[in-house]
Amino acid sequence: MSTNSEIRKQARRALEGNWMTAVVAVVILYAITITFIVTILPQFLNTDKDNFVMLILPTLLGLALIPLSWGFEVFFLSFARNQEPALSSIFSGYGSRVYKIWLTMFLVGLYQLLWSLLLIVPGIIKTFSYAMTPYILKEYPELAPVDAIHRSRVMMDGHKMKLFLLYLSFLGWGLLALLSLGLGFLLLIPYINTSLATFYEDLKEDTEL
Repeated sequence: MSTNSEIRKQARRALEGNWMTAVVAVVILYAITITFIVTILPQFLNTDKDNFVMLILPTLLGLALIPLSWGFEVFFLSFARNQEPALSSIFSGYGSRVYKIWLTMFLVGLYQLLWSLLLIVPGIIKTFSYAMTPYILKEYPELAPVDAIHRSRVMMDGHKMKLFLLYLSFLGWGLLALLSLGLGFLLLIPYINTSLATFYEDLKEDTEL
């Protein structure tokens, strides 16, 4: 399997000539997320309204964004595979398989939460165990949610530390992005996500399922 340095290099190469498309994808995600926060937060803080409604509404809208988050993650598989990326694929999670996508990613989040409630470290470990689930679900749409999650666990067996170190290698870039008042994340997020997609592609070739 490639080293993390090689994976990052492959990601940078894949982004050459595609940076604008990648940045636009991040802007779209930013815009939708910020609109969600700006719309919901004032209502949530309005104590004159029914507290139950103010709790349930943000929760429902947050759950509705799960397919968007999935679509954004798998969007970067196109870069890793040197394919022409289509911005519309960010919203592909809302297609005919929306229920399966929603349920799979909801279960991933739920499992991570439950493990984290036990202890922080097991929760972090499980986060890395489930990290390949979005890509697996994209590539094998016939899999049931629990099967996609299980396949991610199998793929990540013995590779969780490697993925952790890959994330850690972006720490310095993250600090620089913060110093740029957050604008640097427009470039850093595509870089990270393309590296993760490249990690999956490399791991897939190295794993027998």
